[in-house]
Order: sequence, then structure tokens, then C-alpha cells
Amino acid sequence: MVGSESEKKSRTEGKPWRWIIIGAVIALIVALTTASMTTPKISLFRHPCSCSQKYSGMVEDCCCDYETVDRLNEEVLYPSLQDLVKTPFFRYFKVKLGCDCPFWPDDGMCHLRDCSVCECPESEFPKSFRTPFHRGLPSDDLQCQEGKPQAAVDRTLDSKAFRGWTEIDNPWTNDDETDNAEMTYVNLQLNPEQYTGYSGPSARRIWDAVYSENCPKYPSEELCQEERILYKLISGLHSSISIHIADRYLLDKSKNLWGCNATLMYDRVLRYPDRVRNLYFTYLFVLRAVMKAQDYLEQAEYDTGNPTEDLKAHSLMRQLLYNPKLQAACPLPFDEAKLWKGQRGPELKQKIQEQFRNISALMDCVGCEKCRLWGKLQVLGLGTALKILFSDNGWDHLGQILQRNEVIALMNLLNRLSESVKLVHEMGPGVEMIMEGQIAAPTASSSLWQRMRTLLFKS
Repeated sequence: MVGSESEKKSRTEGKPWRWIIIGAVIALIVALTTASMTTPKISLFRHPCSCSQKYSGMVEDCCCDYETVDRLNEEVLYPSLQDLVKTPFFRYFKVKLGCDCPFWPDDGMCHLRDCSVCECPESEFPKSFRTPFHRGLPSDDLQCQEGKPQAAVDRTLDSKAFRGWTEIDNPWTNDDETDNAEMTYVNLQLNPEQYTGYSGPSARRIWDAVYSENCPKYPSEELCQEERILYKLISGLHSSISIHIADRYLLDKSKNLWGCNATLMYDRVLRYPDRVRNLYFTYLFVLRAVMKAQDYLEQAEYDTGNPTEDLKAHSLMRQLLYNPKLQAACPLPFDEAKLWKGQRGPELKQKIQEQFRNISALMDCVGCEKCRLWGKLQVLGLGTALKILFSDNGWDHLGQILQRNEVIALMNLLNRLSESVKLVHEMGPGVEMIMEGQIAAPTASSSLWQRMRTLLFKS
């Protein structure tokens, strides 16, 4: 009897310690699991450069290295461009939004209200600037702008015209820029490039046509340098658009929650090093065009009737064009003089120009209106860069001029590419760590909990 009571007492006294040990083990496992889950998030947002530099050395076919591009973009180009595109002159883009697809019937696959474009009311523009246009929405019919603080109409513009600009056609693009009958003005700040729900077969068909019809042989070694450059420009633009869609993604429609879709960014761009390299190439190509036209852009009149904002636009443009850091570190981002050489030069140039015009025409087949807007703007910007770099008479020829819409498209495109380069540089390493770590994470977690269960049953 005594022995039985002693044994019972021993078991009773041991139980608290046993549960303390079990609780400590559980707490440790939970802490380890939580740490493994949260560490990648910290590295994504706070330590973007903690891993080794994946892209280094010279950007292929360019005259600048990745490290210099990232530094100049962060210190010079990105902040200047962000301010520049918000000024009245660069905020408004003239575009033909009607969908007259020359290749197949439009099937309108957009699913979100965010896909529609908010056109500007005529009262928002100088009188002589808006005279040819009749498609602006009346000022009291702006329902698609409800709830957006940046949607308020800037009514400080008066009746002064944009001076010093002419209407001319761009030989590299499909739209007739001189035909104002079907054009409308759009405030780009109210219509950001972002996820719109436009996906599936309709969206894929656009890019399939772009690549299969105009870049069918890439990456075949049969391609000459000029043909390879066309492919890289389109690929770089495609990467930039994908990055912006992923960065401004509708994560939860019921809560209207927007944020970065890291999985989409990885699947469409980051897992393919060539796409990232082509993004950098396109960025430097467009930057070279802007720098080559610097005298013309510096002397142009950015006149909207708002003296303060117009002076700011002119000042920002000069600061960007003549920044000493940019001039010293990367004076020649891309060397266009090495192209179109030999007897086939003129024939090859005409062929690639026709291919790019086809790509421009395909933008009319985009089923989502907002996607069509940004597609047209960025293709026109790229066409303007091609026009500057590959002018028949040379850029210094007195007859070579730019029209207002081309300058707006060119600088907005450079800004979009600048944003994409910044996102890839800052978020790329963290996103790659997260996505590449997801494969092993479930196994490790399962192993931890299996060990915990075994320990509990043994106890």
C-alpha cells in the first residue's frame, strides 16, 4: 500500500514538468516555423540587395553596365521622370481609342471597370487645343472617376494654345497622327497602367501575333543584329508591361485590395533572365533617343497656359537632359551608328519598319480599352525613339521635327521603363528567393510538425 502511494505521488509530481517540456518544444517549433515564413518577406522589402548581383557587366548591345544603370536610374532618372510626367504638358495624351482591328473582330475580354478609360472633358483644355476634338466626356459624366482623389479636373488651364508644335505622321507607327477626327485626349494620371482583368486567349493572341508575325525566327542565329534588336525592344516592352500589371494587381476583388503579385512577376519576367536583360536594353535604347534629341527637347515650348507648371516641366527636362552624372557615367547608352551598314542596309531598314508598323496596328486589336491606351502610347514612344535614332536625313537635318504627342509618348515610355527597372532591381532578388523557396517549404514544415507529433505521443 505504501509502495503504491509512493509510486502515485511520483507520477503526479512528474506531470507538470512533462507538460512544461512539451510546451517549450511546441513554442520552439512554432517560433522556427514563423521565422522561416517571415524571413523572405523581410528580405523582399528591406534588404533588396542582400543577395549577390545576378545581372552585372555590360548590357548586351549597349554601352553601359547594369550597376551604372541601376545607380543612375535611382539617383537621376527615376525621380526626374516621376515629376515630369505629372506636369500638365506630359499628363495628356491624344489617342484613337476606337477598336478597328484590321486582323480579327474585337471580342472585348475585359472584366473590370478599371479597364475602361476616363476621357477628359473639353473644358480641361485650352480652347484652341481642343477645337478639333468632339469626343471628350461632358464634365458632369465622369462616373468612372468616382472615389479617386486624383480625378479632380485641373481647371487652371486657360485658352492659350500649345505653341511650337506641328502635326506630322510617324513613319514607324500605324496611326495617322494628323487625323484628329477620331482622336480624344486622356489624362494619363487618371488611367494608370495596371491589372484590368484582361487575360486569357484574347490577350495571348495579341502577343502571339506580335512575336510570330514579326519576330518569327528568334532566337535563331540566322538573325542579323538589326532583326535581333527589334525582338529585344518588343521583349523589353513586354516585360515592362508585365511588371506593371504585377505591381498594381487586384489581390482581392471583394475588398478592392490592390498590391504586388509576386508570383505573377516571377512567372512572367523574373524567372527568365533574357526578359530582364531585354528590359534593360529597351530602357537604354529609349534613353539614347532622348539624349540624342536633347537640343530639340531643351528648346521646345512646353506651353499649356499654366506658367508655373510649364516652367517646372521645362526645368525638369533640362535637369534630366544635362545631368552631369548621366553625362559622365553613361554618355552613349546605345550606339545606333553601327546599324544599317552594307548593301542590304536600306532594304533591311524598310523591312523592320514595316514589321514595327504591323505591331503598332495590332494595338487596335487589344480588347481592353485601358490596355489599348497604354499599348498605343508605349508603341508610339518606341516608334518615336526609332524615328530619332534612324532618321533618313539624320537628326540634325532642319526638316526633322517631333510632334507634341510623340514627345509625350516618348517621355512617358521612358518613365514606365524606369519604374520597371527600379522594381526589378529592388524587388527581384527577394521575389526570386520567395518563389524558389516555396518548393522546399511544405516539406520542411511537414517534417517539423511530424517530429512534434512523435514527441507528444512518446511523452
